[in-house]
Amino acid sequence: MTHRSGGGGPLPRGRWWREGATTATAFALCLLGGVLRDDDSSLSPPSAAAYFIAVVSCAVLPLRHRAPLLAMAVTTASGVLVPHLGLLLSPLIVAPAVITAYSYALAARTERRAATPVALTAVGLFAAATPLFGDLSWKDASRVGAVAVFPLVAGVLGRAVHNRRAYLAAVEERARRAEKSRESEARRRVAEERVRIARELHDLVAHQITLANAQATVAAHLFDTRPEQTRKSLRELVETTGNALDELRATVGLLRQTGDAPGPAEPAPGLSGLPTLLESFRRAGLAVSVDQEGIARPLPPGLDLTAYRIIQEALTNVTKHAGTTGARVRLAWHRDRVTITVADDGRSPRTASTTATGARAATGPLASTLPERPPGYGLIGMRERATAVGGHLEAGRRPEGGFLVTAELPLPPAKDATRGAAGAPGNGRKADEEAGDTP
Repeated sequence: MTHRSGGGGPLPRGRWWREGATTATAFALCLLGGVLRDDDSSLSPPSAAAYFIAVVSCAVLPLRHRAPLLAMAVTTASGVLVPHLGLLLSPLIVAPAVITAYSYALAARTERRAATPVALTAVGLFAAATPLFGDLSWKDASRVGAVAVFPLVAGVLGRAVHNRRAYLAAVEERARRAEKSRESEARRRVAEERVRIARELHDLVAHQITLANAQATVAAHLFDTRPEQTRKSLRELVETTGNALDELRATVGLLRQTGDAPGPAEPAPGLSGLPTLLESFRRAGLAVSVDQEGIARPLPPGLDLTAYRIIQEALTNVTKHAGTTGARVRLAWHRDRVTITVADDGRSPRTASTTATGARAATGPLASTLPERPPGYGLIGMRERATAVGGHLEAGRRPEGGFLVTAELPLPPAKDATRGAAGAPGNGRKADEEAGDTP
């Protein structure tokens, strides 16, 4: 069996039986109060007036959730009529008014809305219970006080339950919000980690694949005219693709779960691996020269990786898009920052495609056979990396031709400048002059 609640939904079975029990109890209390007398006479069966008061008062009790003010008004009016029907106004006979006062205080939105009707109920019952003529005995005074106080106590209890429920609802809402915020924070961190891993994969794979493509292009260009040089390019291509697979395997290893078998972890690259990086570009046909100015010193791992990746990505872009066989890398060490500059004097593919065939041939076999490609996200990645360590990066075309990438990265305070100088051979000289025979 179900019953429609005030919201239009079915009333739960347990609440239906609770409403029935409440109404039956209030009806029994009304009838019991209807047989009481202020003279010590024996109890008699309830009169018709007692039944009338009980029926009218208890009939509106099921409506106290939908229309609490109306139910309280009816039960209060029934209590006020009790003395006029020859019955004794006692706390028992006004039990329905007490119940409706509790329900109204529980449903009221504010304290003021709850206090005024409950206070009027108490005042009305108090005035009806006080005799207009004759002396008021102590017994009558206690009865009158109880009749007036019971609705007030019920209203206070209703407000206390209302506040308790509101507090629990607020606590549950805060818990739900905290859970949602934790989930959103976890999703945000997962997204950031995916972006970071994607950037690492881009830096690793794009560099190696670009070199492999350049070596394959050189081999295809020299296949008929210079077989020995073709074999050398193919050997370098095998080495490059092998390195790409190793680096890809190491980076994808970051995605393994906790219970997976551990694999060999290699240290993150840094400026110490710059000679090897430049030699790989030289083997691909890009002549790279390096200048260092100032006293170099060891960098923190994150900053060291950022500097390495910026140089790697800038040279990769030169190989892809510049249309030249030469580039210059310059590292300027200052007290509080290091400035990295990568420049070339080539032309963009769009400009190069409009030049004559003879002019294009002057740039060498690598530039003449590389197909045009749309620009990628290398500049965005470099700028994000520089910003992540507190620096900034600028890139653009040079007035005299070519492209220029400049990154300024902040340096931590130097603890020992001489120690940094000892670990930086070749400061202020061309690195390619020292690296003639060694990578």
